[in-house]
Amino acid sequence: MSVETGQRSRKDLACTAAASAYQKAFAADLKRRVVDEGEPFVVAQADTPHEIFHAMDIPLITNQWWSAYISAKQLSSRYFDEMAARGYPANSCKYCSLGLACTLANDPATAPWGGLPKPTALVARLTCDCIQHVFGQWAEALDTDFFPIEAPAWEHKEPNWFTRSRDQWEEVYEPDRISLMIEEMRDLIALLERKTDRRFDEGKLRHLMARINEQETYIAEAAEMIGSARPCPVSIADQMPNTMIPQWHRGSDWAVAHAKRFRDEVAERVAAGIGVSSNERIRLMWIGAGVWHDPGFYQALEERMGAVFVWSMYMPFAGPQYIRELHDRPMDALASRICSMNEVLHLPPWMNGWMVSEAARCGIDAAIMLVPPDNRLSQSGTTLTRLALQEAGVPVLALDADMVDAKSWNHDHMVGLVQDFLQQAGLA
Repeated sequence: MSVETGQRSRKDLACTAAASAYQKAFAADLKRRVVDEGEPFVVAQADTPHEIFHAMDIPLITNQWWSAYISAKQLSSRYFDEMAARGYPANSCKYCSLGLACTLANDPATAPWGGLPKPTALVARLTCDCIQHVFGQWAEALDTDFFPIEAPAWEHKEPNWFTRSRDQWEEVYEPDRISLMIEEMRDLIALLERKTDRRFDEGKLRHLMARINEQETYIAEAAEMIGSARPCPVSIADQMPNTMIPQWHRGSDWAVAHAKRFRDEVAERVAAGIGVSSNERIRLMWIGAGVWHDPGFYQALEERMGAVFVWSMYMPFAGPQYIRELHDRPMDALASRICSMNEVLHLPPWMNGWMVSEAARCGIDAAIMLVPPDNRLSQSGTTLTRLALQEAGVPVLALDADMVDAKSWNHDHMVGLVQDFLQQAGLA
């Protein structure tokens, strides 16, 4: 399939521009701190305890954010070609390995920031077999420490986990798994204290966790309004940045204030009856990470068919997976949040149980599912989730494509696949 440059998305909310401006300024300041001034920093997967780094005021580069950043600059194909030339398999797990590819390419002229300097540590949960290889080799290339975090089996199989996760988290996520996560977080803190001049203060973590609860409550309220409103007031082109950007800074004064601003702007649009499409007829669910190289894909059929993407995982995930009653045990509450973050998004019965419930809540007519051929974790629960949605009366189209690799993506072809699917499903 020929590659086509992605199309820009339309942003309808004023707060979206504000979030993007904040993130742009943050990225520039982060570059100043870690590249220009050589401040200690960490590279970590999205499902690791970012709160530890925030509480210690250690700059953080999230691997998934870095991958999306590289992809948005249309550099992913070049770096993956470089990996293949070095003998890496062409089917490497791309979302997690794009940062490694950028480092191995070692081309300051093209790399964002000229490439990453040496971090204090790389941190990742071992959620699939390739993670330790990617991060181990990346740490070797950057001459630093790799701190792996275990992802132990989860015996308590509860499809409706999301109904009890806020206040009964110890039972839902299992005491032994939480205890192991706490032990590993304390080892991580010891490593960071040994390698930096920063010290961990549990009081700061407690304050941060309380502020995160406030932030996620605003986002959860916005998700409830968007799911119930007719027409849909905010497309996922606005939902994603207004959820994800604050999540990278969760608990900060800016993030809490922005989440409230987003909630309020959503409420204003609902009250005014404003919809993202002038003729909404089909409500769609997007399952998977965002297609970062073609954000305009999500809005291509809004006016042509009245097909609106109402749902993606990022915003409704805020309530059940982030909000925690602290019970004056902030480390325990944080451990319960982290120890199953990928599992509930990607593995049955948690993934399919939650998504079937969300489809019913939002009045979803059809689901589009991203199935990256080389991302093993993102494939794990897709078949059972597709079957569960279909049994609930929601037809599902699986797209064989990658969130950061544009090589196999063509905008018009993919939009055409969705259009044909909706017509064949009798929805158009």
